[in-house]
Amino acid sequence: MNRTLAPLDLLAVMAHPDDAELLCGGALIKSVRRGRRVGVLDLTTGEMGSSGSGALRAEEAAAAARTMGLTERRCAGLPDSAITNDVESRHVVAEHLRALRPRVVVTHWKIGRHRDHRIAAELVRDACYLSGLKKLDAAGEPFRPHKLVYATSFREDADPPDFVVDVSDEMDAKIEALAHYASQFDGAVQAGEVFPGGDRPLLDQVRAKAAHYGSLIRVRYGEAFRVDEALEVDDLTALKVSTF
Repeated sequence: MNRTLAPLDLLAVMAHPDDAELLCGGALIKSVRRGRRVGVLDLTTGEMGSSGSGALRAEEAAAAARTMGLTERRCAGLPDSAITNDVESRHVVAEHLRALRPRVVVTHWKIGRHRDHRIAAELVRDACYLSGLKKLDAAGEPFRPHKLVYATSFREDADPPDFVVDVSDEMDAKIEALAHYASQFDGAVQAGEVFPGGDRPLLDQVRAKAAHYGSLIRVRYGEAFRVDEALEVDDLTALKVSTF
């Protein structure tokens, strides 16, 4: 498995093509625009989707990656709708982590409408830990990411978020990236973790939810995240987001 020329700063590891764009696409684009090396690892090709095919979704994912400016996009080749947190799958993900060496990994919330999302969260966490073990029977040098983050946009069971990323300036690019997935979103009002807002088109619903998360930090658009650890604040006088 080839390594990138330098370690990634940020890697989204998600179950299906389009999950990264839906859940954290704005944050990924923001990091790219700040000069960070950003990647996406799709665990499956999404071949079990009701529309399109694995091959078509791979083409759509590649187009979205270009729009976002990703350094790297890969597919782990795990089976769609049958992701399992077993030894083989953990080793597959660990090998990609060792190859890409991301400082921060973002993945699904621990609960999900799609069983792949829920299991992916557990699989990614376990693989992040195991990839640092010297005796793990997996290709590559031992490596463990510094931080694991859960993308929780659209999940009511994960509210309130631990933090929100301001993606106001990145929202149009996020929607452009999502628009590449015509096989999944054309005419849709619901997809993945995005529940319908009446008959509102799906991309309009994405904007509406992002506006809600943005309002939590007093900006136009935001994306929501959770972590397992407490967040450090260096200086109380530098806290943002007005209380009143």
